[in-house]
Amino acid sequence: MKRAIYPGSFDPVTLGHLNIIKRAAAIFDEVIVCVCVNSAKHGGLFPAEERVDLIRRVTEGIPNVTVDHTEELVADYARRHDSQVLVKGLRAVSDYEAEIQMAMINAKLYDRLDTVFLYTDTKYAYLSSSVVKEMASYGADLSDFVPRQIIADVERKVRGQRQ
Repeated sequence: MKRAIYPGSFDPVTLGHLNIIKRAAAIFDEVIVCVCVNSAKHGGLFPAEERVDLIRRVTEGIPNVTVDHTEELVADYARRHDSQVLVKGLRAVSDYEAEIQMAMINAKLYDRLDTVFLYTDTKYAYLSSSVVKEMASYGADLSDFVPRQIIADVERKVRGQRQ
């Protein structure tokens, strides 16, 4: 069985993330979407446990997808879960430069680990969790940004932070 891990901060999960999850689920026998702590990103909109819940809600119809979270290195997490594949989404050349560096580091830490890059669907090329948070802070319609099941959660959380 080929198990892949799709790591990320997913704060919040976007339609672009969901597109990558669905495509990875069509390629691999099992996909673990893993909410990871990103030391470069401080704070965050949702705590890790809430991000896991949001992702579970939007992936509940995809039987070979599970959701987890970790504070350990992704390479260590992959080794512990007997996975030899990481899935990463790419939007632009700037993503590639950062992701290829991380792929090499992860392979150095766990020499059986490969990274598979899936390019984004062009309709999501502009989309990021940061864009979602910015649009939500202005009360914009989020239906083109995040799965419908979690729009109210994102709006509620952003309103709570403003108060």
